[in-house]
Amino acid sequence: MADPLQTVRPSQESQFASPWSVSDRLLFVLWEFCWFAFCIWTPKPLNPWRLFWLRVFGTKIDGTPFVHQRARIAIPANLILHDRACLGDRTNAYSLGQIEIGARATVAQEVYLSTGTHDFADPAMPLATAKIVIGDDAFIGARAFVLPGVTVGDRSVVGACSVVTKDVPADVFAAGNPCRVLRPRV
Repeated sequence: MADPLQTVRPSQESQFASPWSVSDRLLFVLWEFCWFAFCIWTPKPLNPWRLFWLRVFGTKIDGTPFVHQRARIAIPANLILHDRACLGDRTNAYSLGQIEIGARATVAQEVYLSTGTHDFADPAMPLATAKIVIGDDAFIGARAFVLPGVTVGDRSVVGACSVVTKDVPADVFAAGNPCRVLRPRV
């Protein structure tokens, strides 16, 4: 099971107060500007250029993953990409907490990986995050939504438009809202 939810800043006074410092927020704006100015217009073959900018902003990259020019990444320092991992067209990596994409895993177009939520047990509802892990050789179908703290096991396939609320074991086909295991993947 993935890490439990962790409050980003325990002293956050309300859900309306930012859990990020001013310097963090300035860095986020700089990141958005750099991605827009230097990457979003690039053709697919310029993937090494996009990986360069991701590294500059702290993404941990092992090998040569592929990141589509129209992928959106909230905080690149919270992203870990392994060799030949793929973030597809218009994928949204809402990386307020860590997201790790395993080797040869594919996150298809318009998938939303959300590591952020709120601690609804606390009246102030502070921001809480939990790590998302997509295992080696896994496939996440188009427009799926993966919630905080979810691990998708190695070699598993998550169907298009699924809402993944719980861990998906290795070597299975899973789909639905909420996502459930359909059958083993032989």
